Amino acid sequence: MSAFVTTLRTQVDLAEQALEQARRDANRDQLHRHSARLLDLLERAATHGIDTTDWVPPEMVSLASTAAGNGS
Repeated sequence: MSAFVTTLRTQVDLAEQALEQARRDANRDQLHRHSARLLDLLERAATHGIDTTDWVPPEMVSLASTAAGNGS
């Protein structure tokens, strides 16, 4: 795994953890912030051809999409 992928994976993990904490705290501002960050990181990975399928559970991606205003 390259240094870029390792760093990106670490940042995705941190964003996912922060998103989960914001969800538990019912903090809408932080929920939106960390959702946007997580989605941005996943988009950056996709742009570089990195498969992140196993990095974040689908329900967290769905939560992030909804909280960031990208979902239904």
